[in-house]
Amino acid sequence: MTATGPRTAPDVDVVETVDVVALGESMVTFLPSRPGPLADVPSFERAIGGAESNTACVLAAAGHSARWISAVGRDGFGDHLLRAIGAYGVDVSSVRRDPHRPTGVYFRTAGDRASDAHEVAYYRAGSAASAMTTADVDLEAVRAGRVLHLSGITAALSPGCLELMRELTTPRPGRPLVSFDVNHRPGLWRDSDAHDRGSGPEVLLELARGADLVLVGDDEAREAWGLADAAAVREALPEPEILVVKHGGRGATAYGPHGAETFVPSLAVDVVAAVGAGDAFAAGFLSATLRALPVRDRLRHGHLTAAAALTVPGDLAAPPARDLADRLAALDDTAWGKLRLGPGWTETATADAHTDAGADRAEEEVRTP
Repeated sequence: MTATGPRTAPDVDVVETVDVVALGESMVTFLPSRPGPLADVPSFERAIGGAESNTACVLAAAGHSARWISAVGRDGFGDHLLRAIGAYGVDVSSVRRDPHRPTGVYFRTAGDRASDAHEVAYYRAGSAASAMTTADVDLEAVRAGRVLHLSGITAALSPGCLELMRELTTPRPGRPLVSFDVNHRPGLWRDSDAHDRGSGPEVLLELARGADLVLVGDDEAREAWGLADAAAVREALPEPEILVVKHGGRGATAYGPHGAETFVPSLAVDVVAAVGAGDAFAAGFLSATLRALPVRDRLRHGHLTAAAALTVPGDLAAPPARDLADRLAALDDTAWGKLRLGPGWTETATADAHTDAGADRAEEEVRTP
């Protein structure tokens, strides 16, 4: 992504309204210098990682105004997060600096997260973000957005974080559109204080019912709630105006008001690294939602932005230019099904998608030679 420099709030009492506010913990991520078990990796490269801040960064790179709200330690890692996330054009002025608690960090292996060989070592217990509560978060800044994006990870960090999530997902007049990515992380709910928060699956279902837009993977829904298919997820979650159930490499289904149901297949992608796709999908879907595009196109923009993440090594990738994404999203079903995306496809400058011949050219332009 292109760094545009940090945005800071104006020196006035009124909080600036932005397109999207994302609240949640971001950590300094250490990426291995080579494949293999953590015990055998000699060195790591520093990066950033956090579901909500990832989504905010992609939205800012796509031309939206975005604010990230969290807490970090008054330490070097906190400095790094603020600089790195702010460099994408995200407003970080409402992030609290905690002088008593550290910034969270984690290490991971280079392998696919879905494989048994993948390892992740989190050092986030007692982090600054885990101490967030309704009393020390700027709720005015949180609610000063057209969309408020949250995830289930925050609810699992501490009782105070859960209290904050319940406050933000409680329906009330005048609140922003609340987007909730379930992000079920069973390991977080097995911590020693989990009994203070209740059952993870029950809490996530409760929070999802308070949101306007919910994103969940069908694998998460099976693991957390024992639901066999997308229709069962909608039956369990009738409250959200929009429910998006992601089916991995098969596609995604969106349920809207009055029984509306839209399925859009995923694209064929030459995957470089299977990381960051879920956060990118959320960013693409939210970007199209902010632009009031049809639900089919929202799903297609989600797939395209996820494909950008899948074709780079790290968690964050520059989304396709809006003109290119719009042209590809407008392809007919046959041409959409022909697309194959590989590394570098987002750098394609043009894609004429108005004719069958143009669709074929678009396919050639975005695939890897």
